[in-house]
Amino acid sequence: MKKSFAILIPVIIAFALAACATTPAPSVNDSRVHVTILHFNDIYEITPVSGGKEGGIARVATLRRQLLARNPNTITTLGGDLFSPSAIGTAQFEGDQLAGRQMIDVLNHFALDYATFGNHEFDVKENQFNQRMKEAKFTWVSSNVFAAGGQPYAGVKQNIVIPVTDKKSGKTFRIGMFGLTLAANNPGYVRYSDPITATAEQIKQLSGQTDFMIALTHQAIDDDIELLQKFPQIGLLLGGHEHVNYQNWRGNFTPLLKGDANVRSVYVVDLYFDPQTGKTQVKPEFVPINDSLPEDPAVKTVVDKWMNIAFDAFRQQGFEPEAVVTTTTEALDGLESNVRTRKTNLTELIAKSLLRPYPEAELSLYNSGSIRIDDVLPAGQITVYDVIRVLPFGGKVQLAAIKGSLLLKVLNQGTANTGAGGFLQSANAQQVNGAWQINGKPIDVKKTYQLAINDFLASGKEHGLDYLKPGNPDFVIVNSGENTDIRQTVIDQLKNN
Repeated sequence: MKKSFAILIPVIIAFALAACATTPAPSVNDSRVHVTILHFNDIYEITPVSGGKEGGIARVATLRRQLLARNPNTITTLGGDLFSPSAIGTAQFEGDQLAGRQMIDVLNHFALDYATFGNHEFDVKENQFNQRMKEAKFTWVSSNVFAAGGQPYAGVKQNIVIPVTDKKSGKTFRIGMFGLTLAANNPGYVRYSDPITATAEQIKQLSGQTDFMIALTHQAIDDDIELLQKFPQIGLLLGGHEHVNYQNWRGNFTPLLKGDANVRSVYVVDLYFDPQTGKTQVKPEFVPINDSLPEDPAVKTVVDKWMNIAFDAFRQQGFEPEAVVTTTTEALDGLESNVRTRKTNLTELIAKSLLRPYPEAELSLYNSGSIRIDDVLPAGQITVYDVIRVLPFGGKVQLAAIKGSLLLKVLNQGTANTGAGGFLQSANAQQVNGAWQINGKPIDVKKTYQLAINDFLASGKEHGLDYLKPGNPDFVIVNSGENTDIRQTVIDQLKNN
């Protein structure tokens, strides 16, 4: 039995960036073909995050230039999630929301080579999706995602063979690549096939045409591990979806690599193919992206263009994005891994803000998936744009009358949704020794409570909460909140907190 083990590398590992740029190149007597891969995934922000200290696609563009200078045989890959969600993507421009238009333009100028679909590519409307596909200058690789009629999307490759020829030896290294996406979003214009079945078919097609196979995926980590255990032919898995970095070794001692969301980190992978033996050595390196790396001027110019377009759009909506709302003394935690599993100071702030329009409300509830920032806002000035980043989709704050028995069911389902966007955040609801209380008193299943709730959660569209919608006799919308915006309620709460 082959030995396998897994390593989760925390974000806080402070590997020096320079180490990547100074990784030894093959010696002059090395006859192996050397290919470098720069991989990242789950990118929603085009600017740096963490108060400007981490991430930033223009910084990754600088790293890409350094890698190309070291090895001209350098390619870049993206493991899905780039169209949505983001604050900038909600901005109106030329008659429509940007809906990823800004990201495609930035990645085109970055000169991305290959991408596979993430589940959030299918958040956008069909016409927006089709337009983004036309705008992209890079190659999409997807083996299990199809248009509703079952045909591949125009221009999308189910697999590709990348031939890399060494100039000195004239030898060619043939890299096969296929792409997989989890079936998490199911709008009417997309169809998924089983990823295991798709992989078997792609390996069959690529066998004999390649020297090395790469799976470019956007799946849950357990699904990626299963893939490697079932298909030892895969030499490298470059993934996405979790938003936190992973370096696992599974199957035939194959590396499974994922970076942190919003390019807080990337992976640089050096492949050394020996034409004599047919074997490929794989050397992955985890590289944090931070303010020690300068921004590429050309890419930053494109980023700034879209930020200006978005800010103008927000002003037309009545928001002044650069206005300072307040100054905080502590950082506000909006990291996805935290807001979908527990309360943070940011989630509590939002929950309290929902109570503002309705003094009669006894508690508030909202789905944690409404929070999309996946970032920590440092202590100091908080701007209107920060609030838009936190809640890019906005939405109304409504007042509902809910029966205690239904409220108990909803709260329990919210707990069952831990780790997902359906995990519920609340004000004035507490679980004490396993029993739910409202304002310190056990829930009375016969009582009707006054509940402040965001309109998405009240629509029945959240996972496991399809019964929480108008038409349920135990859940009645008392005030539809036509003149409310959850972002404005948070701004008001910050101003008066």
